[in-house]
Amino acid sequence: MEKLNLVFPTSDHIHDLACFRREVAEAGDADSFAGCSRLEDYDRLEDWIEYVNLNRFPENVPEGHVPSNVYLALRETDQKIVGIIDLRHHIDHPILGTWGGHMGYTVRPCERGKGYAAEMLRLNLENCRKRGLKKVMITCSPDNPASEKTILANGGVYEKTVEVDGNLIKRYWIEL
Repeated sequence: MEKLNLVFPTSDHIHDLACFRREVAEAGDADSFAGCSRLEDYDRLEDWIEYVNLNRFPENVPEGHVPSNVYLALRETDQKIVGIIDLRHHIDHPILGTWGGHMGYTVRPCERGKGYAAEMLRLNLENCRKRGLKKVMITCSPDNPASEKTILANGGVYEKTVEVDGNLIKRYWIEL
């Protein structure tokens, strides 16, 4: 696996973001856009970049949401987006505190199985430490063994499984 850097999205990433979005949509996984902060809903990627960058600041966050940082995981050698991961500043929220957790992530389908998700999570845990978080909750579907393996590889400790709208969600905590 090659080295990754987590960066905030900018207009420099528009073309690769479009390719990333198309590839993830075509893969059609149940959690295909996890951690992508509604990337699939934006026709204009410039608007999505503005949206995610504004949401880093509490005063800009829409009612019912929490501040978050969205990062592109760029492979250092070619600056290709291999994934997207977010960091919710807190989970004092009915959905996030029950099953959403502090972060979500998606790895580009052609880059899966290479260890990038584990590295993205590791790097984002460093961001959590910098924000002063002491522990974070991360969740995954019971039928997503790759995500569970990623969480466990980063020190995740299983807490319990919750049911949400007929779906089961496994909750893990990582002590920082």
